[in-house]
Amino acid sequence: MASVSPHHLAPKSRIPNNPRYPLLLYKGIAAAANDPLQFFRDRFSEHEWAGSWTNGIYSYHHYHSTSHEVLGVYSGSARLVFGGPGGEEIDVKAGDGVVIPAGVGHCCTWASEDFGVIGAYPQGQEDYDVCTKKDDPEEKKKAIAKVPMPPADPFEGKAGHLLTAWKQEKPFA
Repeated sequence: MASVSPHHLAPKSRIPNNPRYPLLLYKGIAAAANDPLQFFRDRFSEHEWAGSWTNGIYSYHHYHSTSHEVLGVYSGSARLVFGGPGGEEIDVKAGDGVVIPAGVGHCCTWASEDFGVIGAYPQGQEDYDVCTKKDDPEEKKKAIAKVPMPPADPFEGKAGHLLTAWKQEKPFA
């Protein structure tokens, strides 16, 4: 069974983060899967997360103001920073998943040679943007506020942690 932990990230270094929804870390969500990549592909598709890709994660701080994003680590390990420069460092490994709300900064500062990650976006949000510290955070906050809730948790469906956690959240910034 995976452990799920929320991470509230306040604005930092011109990265707006999300004033309402926490980043959700799913440690070991696919740990028992024989083929973690296929596990993530199946879950994302089944729960209406689309536009999937496989590759690495940018080594510079960036965020999306028009979409939420999910990551599934299917091989290797990496150190990710969430929230912008000086943000929260989280080590991930094969079997872990992360739901990144719109506006939350993220980058990869280290990865093993065999690091593999798959990402996706809620259906209808596949045309995401890539924003950096160069973008006006006040302007991007307007777009972030308009990004709708996903139809389902990308790993657990309509009864999953994401919908429960995000529906209970209230703005903190």
